[in-house]
Amino acid sequence: MPLPLDIFYFLIALAILISVHEFGHFWVARLVGVKVLRFSIGFGRALLRYQRNPDTTEYVLAAIPLGGYVKMLDEREEEVPAHQVDQAFNRQVLWKRFAVVAAGPLFNFLFAILAYWAVFMAGESGLRAVVGSVEPDSIAAQAGFQEGDSLVRVGDRDAPIWERVVFALMLEQRSGQDLRVTVRDASGREQERWIDAEPLSTLPEDASVLEGLGLHPQKPRFAAVIGKLIRGEPAAQAGLAVGDRILSADGEPIRDWDHWVETVQSSPGQALRVAVERDGEPLTIALTPRAAEKDGVTVGRIGAEVLVERVQVRYGPVEALVAALVKTGDLSYLTVRVIGRMLVGQASLENLSGPITIAKAAGQTATIGFDSFLKFLAIVSISLGVLNLLPIPILDGGHLLYFAIEWIKGSPLSDAAQLQGQKLGIVMLAALMGLAFYLDLSRIFG
Repeated sequence: MPLPLDIFYFLIALAILISVHEFGHFWVARLVGVKVLRFSIGFGRALLRYQRNPDTTEYVLAAIPLGGYVKMLDEREEEVPAHQVDQAFNRQVLWKRFAVVAAGPLFNFLFAILAYWAVFMAGESGLRAVVGSVEPDSIAAQAGFQEGDSLVRVGDRDAPIWERVVFALMLEQRSGQDLRVTVRDASGREQERWIDAEPLSTLPEDASVLEGLGLHPQKPRFAAVIGKLIRGEPAAQAGLAVGDRILSADGEPIRDWDHWVETVQSSPGQALRVAVERDGEPLTIALTPRAAEKDGVTVGRIGAEVLVERVQVRYGPVEALVAALVKTGDLSYLTVRVIGRMLVGQASLENLSGPITIAKAAGQTATIGFDSFLKFLAIVSISLGVLNLLPIPILDGGHLLYFAIEWIKGSPLSDAAQLQGQKLGIVMLAALMGLAFYLDLSRIFG
C-alpha cells in the first residue's frame, strides 16, 4: 500500500491538477458572462470556505479530495432570479456553453505544455543512451546495433537519453514503416540502423520495448556514494546520509557501487563496520543489513540507492516551448492510441493505473527531484485531459457530445435522454474505477 509520503505527494498532485482543470471551467465561464456560484476543490463537507459577499463566488476546500467542481447559475438546478437569467449557463448560446465545458481539459493540456517548457529550459536529465549489449538473433541484432553504439535520433526525434529513446520507439511502433535510428558508433562515426516495421509493431507499448528489441543499456560503473535513503530502513536508521562515500566494510576496501551491493547482499543480519567519507571527514558507522528474499535466496538489504550521474539536455526558451508543444501532442496521441487499443483488446489492461499506482508514482518521482515530479504532473494532466474528453456522459466529453447533437438537430436532447445518459456514464465510470483498483491490488498482492 502507498506509504504516507506517497499519499502526501498524491494529494498535492491531485490538488494542483484539479485546481488547473476546474480553473479552466471557472475562468472561461466568467469570461463569457456566466455567474459562478461555487469553486470547490474536493467533495463533501467544506473544511475551508471563503466568500467576499453573498453575490460573489464561494471558494471551498472540501473533505474528499478526489475531484472538484464549478457550480454555475443554472435554471435546471434551481430557481434563478429574473435579473440574473442572462447569467445562467443554460441560457447561453451554444458556442459559449461548449467553450466553458471544453476549457477544463484544455487547461490540463496547457498545464502540461508549461510544465514541459519549464523542464526543458531547466534541463531534462537522464542516463546517456549507450548500448551495453545486443542479444544474438534479436530485432536489434538484425538491425545492426552493436555494443558501444550511442543513440542520437529515433526517426526524426532527438534521443540522447534512454527515456527519450523509449518514448520515441513507442510513438513509432504503429507507423507501419521501417524505423531509422541514428547512432554514433564506438569510433565516433554517425551511422543509421533500420528496424523492420513488422516485428517492431508486435512489441509491448511500454518500457519493455527495449528488452523486446534485444537492446540492453550500458551499465555505467558508479562510485559507492549514497544518492537516496529510504526512511525506516537499516541505512537510514544507522545514520548513513545522502552524499556519503563508502570506503570500506569490515576493513575491506569498497571499489564501486556494485561491490558495495555484493557486500550488503552477502551479509543479511550481520553487523558491518562501515567506513565512510562525509564532507571530507572519515566516519565509522555500525550497519546491519536486514534479511530479505530475492529469487528464493536470502540476501541483505539496507534501503539505499546509488548517486547516479545523469546527462542534462537543455533548451532555450523558444526551443523549449516548441519541444513542450511536441511532447504534449505526442503524449496525447499515445494516450488516445493506447485507450483505443485497450477497448478493442489489442493492448494490455496493465496500461491502466488506479489511485494506488498513481500515488506510488507521485512519491517516487517527488523523491527523485522536482523536475521528475513536474514531468509526472504533466503526464497525469494529459491523461486527465484526454479522459475527460471521452464521449462518456457525466464527463466533459459527454457534455460536448450533447452539444454536438444539439448543433446537428437544432435543439437540445430531451431531459429524459440526458438523464439516461448520466446514469449510463455513472455505471461506466464505476466499472472503470473498479477495474483500476483491481489492477492496483493485483500489482501489490500478485
